[in-house]
Amino acid sequence: MKIYNYQLIIEYIGTNFVGWQIQKKGVSVQGEIQKVLRKFIKKDLKLYGSGRTDSGVHALGQSAHFITNHKIKSKKILNTLNHFLKKKGISILSIKNKKKDFHSRFSAKERKYLYVIINREAPLTLYRNKAWHIRKKLNLNLMKRGAKILEGKHNFSAYRSSSCSAKSPIRTLKKIQIKRGNEGRLDITFISQSFLQQQVRSMVGCLKLLGEEKWDLSRFQKPLNNKRREYCAPPAPPSGLYLHSVKY
Repeated sequence: MKIYNYQLIIEYIGTNFVGWQIQKKGVSVQGEIQKVLRKFIKKDLKLYGSGRTDSGVHALGQSAHFITNHKIKSKKILNTLNHFLKKKGISILSIKNKKKDFHSRFSAKERKYLYVIINREAPLTLYRNKAWHIRKKLNLNLMKRGAKILEGKHNFSAYRSSSCSAKSPIRTLKKIQIKRGNEGRLDITFISQSFLQQQVRSMVGCLKLLGEEKWDLSRFQKPLNNKRREYCAPPAPPSGLYLHSVKY
């Protein structure tokens, strides 16, 4: 019997979901897509994501895969999935047949996250539930200097959630880029092979306090040097975080 391994690239607004992963209570992105797939293929299957996104976190390019012995027509299933999922705030951007050994999580070489801040006095309209609204003017140059400190291989224990199940807190942060756009928009991108739970949001929380000049660079380095959660800033809200893309 021939086995097919299909990869999906998924976009979603995470506001009304408990996160990517199926949980005992609440509606998940994984659960909603899996239900439609099972209805279409008429067989039990499991959808595997490249990683979790927490409640309220969005995705521009989440990657997931499922294995089936049912050969499918990509265009037909793409239209079917999007027909049933569009009201949920989920879009399937593409579906591709991959090699048998492809795994959306374990085959990933690089993950890119984007965090969006709107730094202005005026309240959010278009970006409501899609960005972090910060009224106090941020010192961009100071934030960039702080970002350089976080780059590289470190023990990120201070930035991980207490519920993080990763075996090691060591991660290599390849790059952090901070760009200012129009109307007070600030884009912060983070690139690494993998991240700890709440690591990105915790780092953004620290960069925000640095940008507001509530912390100096010495205080900013304290969580990294001491490896204790108590020295870290509160995590930034999930509304500004996007899983941008996954590279294989």
